Amino acid sequence: MGFAKRIILFLIVNFLVITTISIVLSLFNIQPYLDQAGIDYKGLLIMCLVWGMGGAFISLAISRMTAKWMMGVKLIDPKTRDPFEKEVLETVYGLAEKAELPTMPEVGIYNSPEINAFATGPTRSRALVAVSSGLLQRMDKSQVEGVLAHEVTHIANGDMVTMTLLQGIINAFVMFLARILAFILSGFGRDNQRQGSHASFMIFTIIFQIVFMVLGSIVVAWYSRRREYRADAGGAHLAGKKKMIHALEGLKATLNRQDPAHQVESLQTFKISNYGKHGLAALFATHPPIEDRIAALENLRE
Repeated sequence: MGFAKRIILFLIVNFLVITTISIVLSLFNIQPYLDQAGIDYKGLLIMCLVWGMGGAFISLAISRMTAKWMMGVKLIDPKTRDPFEKEVLETVYGLAEKAELPTMPEVGIYNSPEINAFATGPTRSRALVAVSSGLLQRMDKSQVEGVLAHEVTHIANGDMVTMTLLQGIINAFVMFLARILAFILSGFGRDNQRQGSHASFMIFTIIFQIVFMVLGSIVVAWYSRRREYRADAGGAHLAGKKKMIHALEGLKATLNRQDPAHQVESLQTFKISNYGKHGLAALFATHPPIEDRIAALENLRE
């Protein structure tokens, strides 16, 4: 997704948030309470946007450093003479060049038996592609290329930034609505008096934040699943559809091989493989079932 499209998405989501907030204010007749209590709800909204977006973008800005530290990623020296490392590096560089990335991403390997890889970084020019030692040991060359093509596509599509924009708006949405509804239910502002309980306000705030975060995670997971299909299609374009399908088939055969030591929550969304779920649990899954991803690729026109 290009920069312009990401900005459009950002503006659309902002518009939907503001519209939803206006509807909620009207339905619950909250506006009179806000006016009577003298609350600057516009100021509160701005504060929530600053904190919500700020936290998300700080996380994005340090994502490469965090990934290296938490996953124990060892970067491959571009001048390496190790034939194994050189092959991985050249494969990523070749895919990155084909994807027209402005700068070659950092490439690293982390020691883990899991069959996985991930991409992260604040921009297309400052990205990291990391693969597990388990993946490199258990997958053939064409499968590895398919996996790496998927991750390079994430970078080319600007998925890290787009997900951050979406998560930042969700954070702001949660903070704002939780505090407004908690303010009303805790008794502040009634009959032009401030007789509410600060303890109940905090309890209601926590409860509403949990509820809205759960609802918000459904939105984030939905977008993440759509993003995975696009990354698969992009991987097929870069490496070939057969290699991408072959890679997913290899991942499907090893889904049970998970490494608890490397299940870093903030990176699960950006890994190529995660448990796709069915039924109600599918609403919260960041990845579609692999069989669905393979079917989508098989129907993809080359």
